[in-house]
Amino acid sequence: MEFEAPISRWRERVLPEWLDYNGHMNVAYFVLIFDHGTDAFYPLVGLGKPYRQRTGKSTFAVESHVTYQKELSVNEEVKVTTQLLGFDDKRIHYFHTMWHAEKGVQMATLEQLALHVDLTTRRVEPMPEESRQLLEQMWRSHSGLPRPEGGRQRDGGTFEAAGLRRVRRRAFRGAADSGRDIVAPEAACSHSNWSTA
Repeated sequence: MEFEAPISRWRERVLPEWLDYNGHMNVAYFVLIFDHGTDAFYPLVGLGKPYRQRTGKSTFAVESHVTYQKELSVNEEVKVTTQLLGFDDKRIHYFHTMWHAEKGVQMATLEQLALHVDLTTRRVEPMPEESRQLLEQMWRSHSGLPRPEGGRQRDGGTFEAAGLRRVRRRAFRGAADSGRDIVAPEAACSHSNWSTA
């Protein structure tokens, strides 16, 4: 399967109730729109709501970084594009960009790291083989894209914020070529309820 690069599967209009006292869309609704973009992205790699209903497994966001470039108002339409930055057996690292649908102007970005979780045990575990294969196919389409501006990642697709620890490079797509270490949130890797072992 060949994936578009970047993925562009989500559009929606700003609702009146999303405006705040400054007369523009509140920051919380930028994140909501990005979440809707994630809901459109995940089924492409065999994850998301249908997967959760079928298996009792899902993904949890463990780190996000949002930037805001432009204001939005009532009834303006936006689209969300998604670029896969990296993945391994248990993690997916991706970057959403929100565009004004009519003007083609970048409005905001969200970079996110998510972990695959068994909802019964509430523990991190490897994704199914089907999802890893689909992510590998998507990576083949996305690996040649330029690194997106506006996120916290550095060359090699890593988060380098406070509270991160170095983990092995083994099989992490998106960072293997760079020679840099991969990082993952301490809470996501070492807390007893979030073991990646």
